[in-house]
Amino acid sequence: MNATELDISRLLQRHFPELSEKALHEEMVSVGKLYHFKAGQVIQDYGGYIKLVPLLIEGSIKVLREDEEGNELLLYFLEVGQTCSMSFSCCMMNKQSDIRTIAEEDVSMIGIPIQYVDEWMRKYQSWKNFVMRSYDLRMRDLIKTIDSIAFKKMDQRLLEYLKQKVQVNTNPILSTTHQAIAYDLNASREAISRLLKQLEKQGKVRLGRNKIELVS
Repeated sequence: MNATELDISRLLQRHFPELSEKALHEEMVSVGKLYHFKAGQVIQDYGGYIKLVPLLIEGSIKVLREDEEGNELLLYFLEVGQTCSMSFSCCMMNKQSDIRTIAEEDVSMIGIPIQYVDEWMRKYQSWKNFVMRSYDLRMRDLIKTIDSIAFKKMDQRLLEYLKQKVQVNTNPILSTTHQAIAYDLNASREAISRLLKQLEKQGKVRLGRNKIELVS
C-alpha cells in the first residue's frame, strides 16, 4: 500500500468498523479517494449526477431539499461515521440529484465511485447491511422532519434545530446568522430573530453578534 491507501485503510477501520470484511475493505482502499471541503462549500448541487458515495470521516454535512418555488428546507445532518442514503438511490437509478449537500464544518470524506455501490450489495453482506442501516436512519430523520413541520410550532422547531447544530458541531456556541437559520428552516429572518429573542428571555440561549449559545 502507498501512503494514501494506508491512510484510507486506517480511517475506514476507525470510523466504519462495520465494513471490516477483508475483501470489501481491500476493495474500498483500492478505489476510495480522500476529499476535503471547507465549511460552507457546496459538495453536491441540485441537478448534478452523483458520482461518489460519501463516507464522512471528519466534520458534518447538511442535506437540503428545494421545492418547486425555490424554497429550501433542511432534511438532516450527516455526522462522522455516516453516509448519505439519498446518494445511493440517485447512484443506482442514475438520476439527477434531488438534494444539495453543504459542508457544515470543514469536511473530510472518503468517496466511493458509484459503479461499486450495486456490485458490492451483491458481493458483500456487510456492505448490504451498511446500506440498509443508512436507509433506515435517514428514513427516521425524514419522519422527524415531517413531524416537526406538521405538528410543532416554529419555536419548538427552532430549538430542536439549534440542538442538532450543537450536536453535529460539538460546540454549544454556534457561529451563524439569523438569515442562515431562516434558510434552513424555510422561515423569514424576522420570525427567526423574534423567536430567538423569546428563547433568550426564557434563558434557553444567549445571543451575540453572529453567535448563538445554547444554554443547557
